[in-house]
Amino acid sequence: MEEKQRVIEAFAAYSQPAKARVWSEYGMPLVLGRREGPFMWDMDGGPPLINLHTNGGTYNLGHRHPEIIRTVRQALDELDIGNGHLISRPRAELAEMLAGLMPGDLRYTIFGVSGGEAVDLALKVARGHTGRTRIISARGGYHGHTGLAMAAGDPRYRDLFGPQPPGFAQVPFADLASMDAAVDDDTAAVILETIPATLGMPVPPPDYYPQLREMCDRRGALLILDEVQTGFGRTGRLWAFEHFGIVPDVVVLGKGSSGGIYPITATVLREPLIRVFDLEPFAHVSTFGGAEIGCRVMQKVLEISSAPGFLDHVNRLAAVFAEGVDALRRKHPGLLVRLRQLGLFMGLEMADEWSALLVLSSAYRNGLFMVYANNDKRVCQFLPPLNIPLELAREILDRLDRSLAAAGELAGGSAPPPEVSGSR
Repeated sequence: MEEKQRVIEAFAAYSQPAKARVWSEYGMPLVLGRREGPFMWDMDGGPPLINLHTNGGTYNLGHRHPEIIRTVRQALDELDIGNGHLISRPRAELAEMLAGLMPGDLRYTIFGVSGGEAVDLALKVARGHTGRTRIISARGGYHGHTGLAMAAGDPRYRDLFGPQPPGFAQVPFADLASMDAAVDDDTAAVILETIPATLGMPVPPPDYYPQLREMCDRRGALLILDEVQTGFGRTGRLWAFEHFGIVPDVVVLGKGSSGGIYPITATVLREPLIRVFDLEPFAHVSTFGGAEIGCRVMQKVLEISSAPGFLDHVNRLAAVFAEGVDALRRKHPGLLVRLRQLGLFMGLEMADEWSALLVLSSAYRNGLFMVYANNDKRVCQFLPPLNIPLELAREILDRLDRSLAAAGELAGGSAPPPEVSGSR
């Protein structure tokens, strides 16, 4: 405990004191130690936690997947970061693989090192291709902390940093009337998370994206889908937009592409869009983006995620959780309202924010690590690794049952603090 306390104090003193304070206030002072598969341990040891946050899908395959580790070790024998100015065999092979796994003419891929960088590139290409400036996004969405990506996000993530670039507007998610009013002759692109994670995983109606696709085509605007969290099989399809029968103009990939080991992201473009670089081929170069070691990692992630049987297993797990959470909803009606779900992209909607906090705290004590959706704190994000056995899914449901029962007892004898009861 002395060593752990020293780490917490050093983190607070020299890195991010506000984060250290928040985790302490929530009674979840985890300092990440050993991690393996779906499990992670506090640095002081103790019983493992089942990771149901997975860092937004970064650990789709669990922690330290042996095939990913082996791939990195093999890559280190021959590769390093590479040079983004030069032609690259690992980037070429990975881009070819992605083209084969994407529908339509989503053919060209430019690699990055963070989701924000990949979104920035998507928006730059949209403006360059259309000659327009306006970007429309969804309220409560999130696209990263870099320049254009941050401007497309919510004010809470950008206002404290001063004035933002012009040309950005937000509308309610899945509201076609508001979108129709917002998209005008100067709109370069509409950018949306296929399902917005930070907004609490609201799944749009089946006809939303087909109608939005038609609207963008009619107005000459591009449709950019941010699949940083929903990609790589998370929803039971390799790409979440496949559920809606449309082909976007740009797809942004990240998090899961790293295998939880080596950061790499991708901006995938339809064929006409790549021509924006014809006059200046070096207008966009990322020193660390598409690092050749990372390319080998992402290839292995795609190989695993697209293998026969992988998505079948994801959908079997999704059915187990759908049935199990529905039974828990009936058993704990005062707390659990519903499961928001597409495949294993799931959110537990609670009665209110206070209930969600109690459930998160109780779940932590029962060996489940979850966080709430920051733009809808009633929703506990529920994101297990995609490759857990069915038996572990049932164990998760048992622990969730105990957590809900404990949270219900706490809710009956305590009142929420003012900042929770009045925050929404």
